[in-house]
Amino acid sequence: MSDFAAAGKAAQKGTLPEQQVQAMFDRIAKRYDLMNTLMTAGLHDEWRRRAVGVAGVGPGDHVLDVATGTGDFAFELAKAVAPGGSVTGADFSEEMLIIARQKQAQALGGIDAEVVFERGNALDLHYDDDTFDAVTVGFGVRFFSDMAAGLTEMARVVRPGGKFVILEISQPQKGPLALFYKAWFDALVPLIGRFAGEDSAYTYLPNSVKRFAKPQQLAGVLHDAGTEQVGWLSLAGGIITIHHGVVS
Repeated sequence: MSDFAAAGKAAQKGTLPEQQVQAMFDRIAKRYDLMNTLMTAGLHDEWRRRAVGVAGVGPGDHVLDVATGTGDFAFELAKAVAPGGSVTGADFSEEMLIIARQKQAQALGGIDAEVVFERGNALDLHYDDDTFDAVTVGFGVRFFSDMAAGLTEMARVVRPGGKFVILEISQPQKGPLALFYKAWFDALVPLIGRFAGEDSAYTYLPNSVKRFAKPQQLAGVLHDAGTEQVGWLSLAGGIITIHHGVVS
C-alpha cells in the first residue's frame, strides 16, 4: 500500500459499516434534498454545474454517476451529454433511487439524453471495463468503507482518457471561513437535523468531513487508482473541492 493510500485509509477511521450507512441514507431519503439545500445555503446546484464543467463531457458521451443519491448530479450531467448521450446513476440506497426516479421527468424537461438509475455498490460495480466516457461522484466518496478500492473500481469502468471527477465538502484549515465552517457544520447542521428528526444522521454527516482525506491525500489515492493529470479546484473559500483526473 502506498503512503497516499494509507493516508486515505487513515482519514476514513470512524466511518460507519456499509450496512449502517446504507440504512442511514434509506432513512433520510425523503428529507435529503431539503436538508442539502439548508446545509449548503442553496449553493449545491451551482457546485454540481462547476463539477460537470470540469468533467468536460459533451453530446453523445456516456457517464456513470456513483453514489447518485436523489439524482441531481445525474440530471446536471444529462444536460451536458445531450443530445444522444446517457447517464447511469448508481447508488446502494434504494430509497434514494426511488426519489431520483420520481424527480426524473420534471428534472429532465425534454432533454434528449437517457438517464437510468440502478442499484449499485461503488466497491463492486457490475459494468464491464472501459464502459463509460467519464465517472463522477458527488458528496459520496467520504462514505466509502474502502475509498481506495472504490476509486479503483470506478476507474476500471472508464475508458482510457476518460475523466474522473469527485465533488466533495472540505474543511477549511484557517481564517474566517474555518470559524464559519465550525459554527455551521458543528452546531447549526446538527441542530437542523434534530428539528428534522434525524439528529444522529446530521451529526454523522458533518463529522465525516473531518475524517475525509485532504486534497493532497485524495490526489495520491486517485493516482494509485489508475488516474493521471490529477488535481483539484477549491470553491467557496475551500469549503468545496472538485477533485479530477484522467483515467490511464
